[in-house]
Amino acid sequence: MKKIIHMSVICAGAIALSLTVASAKDNKGNGYGKLKDFTKYTPLTLSANSDEWDASAPWKLPEGYTQRVVSDETDLNIYPDGRDDWHDMNVVNETGKNAGRYMYRTHEVRLGRGDDVVDAIGGTVSVVDLETGASSIIAQSTEYTALDGIDWTPWGTVVFAEETTSGSFFELILNDDMISGTVIERPAVGRLAHEGIQLDVDGNVYVVDEHRGRTSGCTDSVTGETMIPCGGGIYKFVSATYGDLSAGELFVLGFPEGNRDGTGQGAWLGPIDPETAREAGTKEGGASYQRPEDLEIIDGILYAAVTEGPRDEYGKEYYEGRVLAIDLETMKVTNFVKAGVNVPVEMGKPGEDGHQTGFDSVDNLAKAPNGELVMIEDNKPSDIWFASTQTNEYGASKSVKLFASLTDPGAEGSGIYFSPTDPETLYVNIQHSEAEDGDGTWAITKE
Repeated sequence: MKKIIHMSVICAGAIALSLTVASAKDNKGNGYGKLKDFTKYTPLTLSANSDEWDASAPWKLPEGYTQRVVSDETDLNIYPDGRDDWHDMNVVNETGKNAGRYMYRTHEVRLGRGDDVVDAIGGTVSVVDLETGASSIIAQSTEYTALDGIDWTPWGTVVFAEETTSGSFFELILNDDMISGTVIERPAVGRLAHEGIQLDVDGNVYVVDEHRGRTSGCTDSVTGETMIPCGGGIYKFVSATYGDLSAGELFVLGFPEGNRDGTGQGAWLGPIDPETAREAGTKEGGASYQRPEDLEIIDGILYAAVTEGPRDEYGKEYYEGRVLAIDLETMKVTNFVKAGVNVPVEMGKPGEDGHQTGFDSVDNLAKAPNGELVMIEDNKPSDIWFASTQTNEYGASKSVKLFASLTDPGAEGSGIYFSPTDPETLYVNIQHSEAEDGDGTWAITKE
């Protein structure tokens, strides 16, 4: 039987206004104090030029901010012989004993492809003790590949997943030492090209299918026919029992009354078959986006980064990706950040004639201490932006500002994250750095 959770409509659009800055939590996480407000800064006006690259300080930052390595390949070199470790996403133990002390990281290496891992090492999850600096492997298997999304659960475990087609979803049950544990596969959450993972306070799991659903499509496993659009959806898993991911129902975001480019009045459609979640979600009426990559929940709004825009008949993008806002109560879906609407369109590259700094290929998301949305680009240069969650009548952010930009040539920033126990530090990874053994996790703080 089809279940539809359904409510009312809003159109998309926006104008840019000024940012209202809230004060950050204190060092103990007690309420909101008047300490250093990380998000109060003079925005950058230009993206970084790779000619400015300094391996010891690869991030171009506003005045008053510093950067340091948390852990890189000189501390823990998982994939030797010059291969990159592809540090991808971060999360800490957000609750429980020693909350905030241990950082867990996925590594996005793909087994046996090109110059990636071709031996028996396999995919890896690493852990960093943020108090001592010690880094180690906590989970590794020759069957893991392209590990990407990672999150902390309300019941004190770590979930992570694979980005490949029909990739697996896993739960890491930690031992008391917090640096070892047991990994259990959770197929009920869905086999997808996983990237973003978010859990709400009720224990529901939200995931995406990192697939070009508007152009690549998929093959119907029953008929063998090509389905376009297909996949590239946003999904919700509701467990049968709180805290138990072994059984439950999987739903897909869709628009029963029609939509405008994937916005409008949404609903969770299903349940669908988790084993064939991509095609099953499409058949159920799920919306297809062009590479949805990450998710973040802030005050009941699920934000979704869609890295690419739909393409015309010549393969050119109509726009350079966007961030959607999904109100989890009303299920209204709007364009929250979109190039050419409330943030500039990027033109060319830094140093080129006619270059214009702008928003392109948004990838990962994070919640800032003051409740703003932090966004980083899957682009060169990778820019980091902050968006106010105050919106105009169309649901678009009233202010989007450039915070940082990566100078490392050819490298990509990833895994932006604020620990709830440390509101004065933005963690961010660098992958495939030009520096020897330069992939790693960086901390950006305010002086």
